[in-house]
Amino acid sequence: MHISEGILSTPVLAAGAVLTIGGVTLGLKKMDYEKIPEVAVLSSAFFVASLIHVPLGPTSVHLVLNGLVGVLLGWMAFPSILVALALQALLFQFGGFTVLGVNTFNMAAPAVASYYFFNFLVRRGNRSVTAVAAFLAGALGVGGGTFLIALSLVTTGEEFLSVARLVFLAHLPVMLIEGIITAFCILFIKKVKPEILEVGK
Repeated sequence: MHISEGILSTPVLAAGAVLTIGGVTLGLKKMDYEKIPEVAVLSSAFFVASLIHVPLGPTSVHLVLNGLVGVLLGWMAFPSILVALALQALLFQFGGFTVLGVNTFNMAAPAVASYYFFNFLVRRGNRSVTAVAAFLAGALGVGGGTFLIALSLVTTGEEFLSVARLVFLAHLPVMLIEGIITAFCILFIKKVKPEILEVGK
């Protein structure tokens, strides 16, 4: 789900950079010293999940896990995802540094939304409620990211409208898979170490 370099217009790149700087700043302010190892592990999970990808026009299809990252980290998802995307750009040339702001925002904003919509249900609900909330968080992470990618492309130029539609349709099965994976992960975490679900406000 990376947008490649040389695709987006300068205003879109600038807006993505500004929004990401704001999100990362807020995320770092909320990051306690004790949370750093958890942020690092989830950044690694995001990094690894994105390695197996299928190119699709100016973007790609792969697992993301941003919904899981969001439910567990809240605003700290911004620095976590930024680090993972920067390493992918540096080591594997996925995306690129000029689009790092846009790509980070497109993945991290839905992650934060997943936190606000579903973290409380995941923490306080019974097993069934937790499973459904976690599934929806995983699906929202991918769906929201796909929507923002499509919006980034269409905002750059109407000629990308067909590509934006293709990106959205290609990620529908990924939303289902992400939802299932997120539900399994959250149920396991809630059983063995539920305090991980407590995210600082």
